[in-house]
Amino acid sequence: MDEASLPVVICEIEGVRNFVLEARRRGEKVGLVPTMGAFHEGHLSLVRAAKKENDVVIVSIFVNPLQFSPGEDLESYPRDLESDLAQLTDLAVEAVFTPPDEVMYPSGSVLTCVEPQSISNNLCGLSRPGHFRGVCTVVSKLFNIIPADFAYFGRKDAQQAAIIQQMTYDLDFPIHIVVCPIVREPDGLALSSRNHYLNEEERVQAVALFRSLKYARDMIDKGERDCRPIIECMREFFDSLDLIEPEYVSIVNPRSIDDLDRISSTALVAVAAQVGKARLIDNMLVDVKTGTFEL
Repeated sequence: MDEASLPVVICEIEGVRNFVLEARRRGEKVGLVPTMGAFHEGHLSLVRAAKKENDVVIVSIFVNPLQFSPGEDLESYPRDLESDLAQLTDLAVEAVFTPPDEVMYPSGSVLTCVEPQSISNNLCGLSRPGHFRGVCTVVSKLFNIIPADFAYFGRKDAQQAAIIQQMTYDLDFPIHIVVCPIVREPDGLALSSRNHYLNEEERVQAVALFRSLKYARDMIDKGERDCRPIIECMREFFDSLDLIEPEYVSIVNPRSIDDLDRISSTALVAVAAQVGKARLIDNMLVDVKTGTFEL
């Protein structure tokens, strides 16, 4: 490994701000990829997209305690900084921001939070109260700390991406949000850091999330526009499996995340399920006017 290609690892806010300031003085375009680490190919696809469009790429690695509800896997969430840095070195990333909790939250928490409204009240927001408040708070802090030109997020977390896009618009952050496609295993399972929780049998059944979306795609492709029979078909499929506990099966407006009764233009078909210790999510973006399906 060429030591000269190692990214600069920065743990302090002033240090990363100075790094960005120097890049801007050189007239360079800056891309930000916010992550919680434990990289898989989905994360790396965001980094590659950022590398194509920017002169300097900064990847943040921070497991944000504010977005974990009580009883969730904050303590056990996978962490492997050494491996993450090695992968970012291979991609020639210029800098990595890895702040400890006390740097991001000097008082142990924050008194001022960014609270998304109705857009967070459906899908994952129903079962994870406060989750998107934590997401918006940390992302807004990152946008202030690292004033990049572009920030990159994955469409697997479609509700999160929609919320961040709306927050960026509402709060006038001068940054462009780029949402990148879902990356999947060969059998269709969406890549997730939580996939490592799955045992062999659970891993086999976890692909059911992807298969349920394909059932929805087939029905829509054949002309079904009423959401109810599509959702019922997907739920019946999950009921036939013994290791899947569906949390939600929904068809929503991809921008507002409001439930739809009928699909007239674009729609997001979204699923979440508990598979063993892993809470998994997946989705498909549909545009019936163009006949396109983004899985």
